[in-house]
Amino acid sequence: MLIHLPHERAERPFPNRRPGRHGRSRLARSLATAGLFLLTATAAFAQLEDVKIEAESVGEGLWVLFGAGGNMGASIGDDGTFLIDDQFPPLTERILAKLVELGSDGTPRFVLNTHFHGDHVGGNVNLAELGSIIVAHETTRATMMVETFNEAWEQIRQPVPNQGWPILTFTEGMTFHLNGDDVHVFHVDPAHTAGDCVVHFRNANVIHAGDLFFAGKYPLIDTGVGGHADGVLAACERILELSDEDTVIIPGHGPVSNAAGLREYMDVLGRITERIRTAIAEGRSLEEIQAAKPTAEWDESWGTGFIDPPTLVFMVHRGLTKDAEAN
Repeated sequence: MLIHLPHERAERPFPNRRPGRHGRSRLARSLATAGLFLLTATAAFAQLEDVKIEAESVGEGLWVLFGAGGNMGASIGDDGTFLIDDQFPPLTERILAKLVELGSDGTPRFVLNTHFHGDHVGGNVNLAELGSIIVAHETTRATMMVETFNEAWEQIRQPVPNQGWPILTFTEGMTFHLNGDDVHVFHVDPAHTAGDCVVHFRNANVIHAGDLFFAGKYPLIDTGVGGHADGVLAACERILELSDEDTVIIPGHGPVSNAAGLREYMDVLGRITERIRTAIAEGRSLEEIQAAKPTAEWDESWGTGFIDPPTLVFMVHRGLTKDAEAN
């Protein structure tokens, strides 16, 4: 476990990046993205004006909070509030109000980031300024500190402001003993990103899976920062090993689920991944694989989220071809 002082800087965790799908230069992408960011950030935050924070109980003093972005988890009790992820900056006041409504005494004592994406860490700055201790895996912190590139959408993402960087990090895992539970947080090998962690409420038999699990929808696999479909499947297998038929599993996106829901997700993603792996071995290009529609039998249901079938095929293909390039 490491405690980080303000303004400490990190080495870039992903220094060698290949151009995106269309091979545009970094400068061209930067200029295009800079203008797009200024327009879309304002528009995106404006769309949050009508968002309501809803809560669902998953155990004694345990809640899932839904708003816009990744699902949050909260443990509320005598030892304070432990919050998992925090969505976007304009939602902080509404999140805090909902926590108070549920019995919290106010500002979370700890905020645990499951990974670095903005819909999970956007409230960090606000909550840190209120006194919350931000916690994350060391790779998640390092990734927040630098510019990153989303290969699927060819988007440059800016660093998180330093006020929102986690001040407490871990390598393999750590355990919080609070509110009558042993809350074990552990890192998994590169999967959705390279810094994903799982939160296991051991006594309550509740697991927050972060974005390793998109319930009933195709997942985002962030190949620009180490994401890989095989890693997602391996991480989900670790979650299943901790689960029984009564375990509540909170996905990063989608409704609260369980072991059966996670198995179905793994089956769909696993079969798609194997089809793409076989097509690559046969010498087919990305465009040929996308045209063959290896996801077709699931698209009507699973392909209706924010990851459409061609994008999923691109992300799975990109991870598998990076393996070949590395060898």
